Formats: sequence, C-alpha cells, structure tokens
Amino acid sequence: MKSCDSGNGRFTGLWVAMFGAFIALTVSAQQSAEIPNPHADVLSIGGSVTEIVAALGQQHRLKARDTTSSYPPDVTNLPDVGYMRSLSPEGVLSVGPSLILSEEGAGPPEALEVIREADVDFVEVPDALTPEGILRKIEIIGDALGVPDRADGLAAEVETALSAAVTDADRPETDKKRVLFVLSTQGGKINASGTGTAADALIRMAGGVNAITDYDGYKQITDEAVGLAAPDVILMMDRGGDHGVADDELFDMPAIRLTPAAQTRSVVRMDGLLMLGFGPRTADAVRMLNDALYSQGG
Repeated sequence: MKSCDSGNGRFTGLWVAMFGAFIALTVSAQQSAEIPNPHADVLSIGGSVTEIVAALGQQHRLKARDTTSSYPPDVTNLPDVGYMRSLSPEGVLSVGPSLILSEEGAGPPEALEVIREADVDFVEVPDALTPEGILRKIEIIGDALGVPDRADGLAAEVETALSAAVTDADRPETDKKRVLFVLSTQGGKINASGTGTAADALIRMAGGVNAITDYDGYKQITDEAVGLAAPDVILMMDRGGDHGVADDELFDMPAIRLTPAAQTRSVVRMDGLLMLGFGPRTADAVRMLNDALYSQGG
C-alpha cells in the first residue's frame, strides 16, 4: 500500500506542477499582450499612409490607426481613432502619439486645428493620383520616420513595378474598354466617378477609358447620363452596403439596364483600399484591373 500511495503522490505532484506551469505560461502570455510596444509612437491616418509605414518596416512603431487603415490585416488590432474625415481631437490625442502621419483630406478642419496645436508632431502626406505622387508619399513618410534609406529602396521597387504594370496594360485607344466606376447606388441613384479621382487615374493606368469625363470628382448622375456614358464595364468596391449591391440588382437598375455592361453582365469588384489608396500595392491594382478588363471572357 505504501508503494501505491507513493506512486499516487508522485502522479499528483507531477500533475500539479504541470498545471501550475500552464497557468504561469498563460498569465505570462496575457501580460505580454497587455504590455504596449515601447517603440510605438505613431498614429497613422489614411490607409495608404499606414501601408507605407508597414512597407518601410516600421509597423512596430504604430500606436493607433484610423478606420480606413486595414492593410496589412493585423493593423486592425490597433486602437481605431475613427474615420479620417470625421476625427475628434479627443479621440486622436487620447492614444498619446508623439507623431501623427495624416493623409491629405483628413478632417474636419476644426478638429485638425486643435490637433495641430497640441504638442505632437503632425506631418500631412499629400494625396497622389500618379506614380510620381506615390513616390513622394514614400519619401515624406520615410523622412518623418527617420528611415530615408529604406524609403529610397521602397520607392525604387515601387517605381519599377508601376512602370512595368502600366506599360503592360497599355493598348491602342480603339481597343480600350469604357469603364464606369460606381461609388454607390444609394436610393437607386448612381454616384459615379468623373475625372480627377483615384478611380479615374487607376482606370487609365490599367488601360481603360473612364466613361464619365463631364465633371470632376464623384457625383450622383441621372439615368440618362449613365446611358450616354455607355460603359462596357462597371467597376465597384467589393465591400458591403451600397457598395456591394448584387449583380442581379445592379443590372436591373433602370440606369444600368440598357448599357453595354449590362448586356454582357460585366462588373469588376476590387478591394477599395487596393484600388483607390495609391500606395505601395498600386502596381498590383493596375495588373488586377487590367486582367479583369481584358482577360479572356472578361
């Protein structure tokens, strides 16, 4: 009996030790997860800005981000200060950044005024609709983060990739498809891109023709205007809500029903940030759209 009791005691002791080790490891992991990165000091506002920070190897410095920052995917684990065009000073400053990198167009203006007056370095990154503009973004962000050499290297890679993608996408004017970028279909009305937008720039870089050139920016247009635009392809973001109307519903809309795109049921859906962000992945967006427009059966 003593031998049996001794064996049970050793088993019980071993089990307790293993359980204790498991608890210790679990607590240690939880504590590590709760300890903020001591190098995190940057708030990034704007999806393309956040992408560039990560592409420069500086993602570890991100302390928070805005709602439009969704790539790389793990940045969504960071605190979210809200949509870049409707920021609050309290929300932005509450995360305690020492550097704010903000895409041009953030706001509202009165919120930015308060943020700029705080004791925080604020760097505005100009919008971009050209390859040169993307390279300028990289340069500005690299300088702000103190990694100009890395920025030079990234810029060279991006420039090479973009040049090749745009060259490969080029084709004779007579062969180019007319593309209508639909921002939303809220209330059965088409809100579409004219010129001077990221959608317009990407369509042209990818070897297409913007079907709407009568105005700048995004605007809600009439059914007649859509018909006159005669798009061969409808381009949309692939997210939900008004941006993600189903194909049957889209092509049954009076504005779309009689277009060449409806006759062939030609619609291309792409990730919004990839398509409109004009960041380091723009060459991928150019190739993806070109393939969708001109691949066999596309």
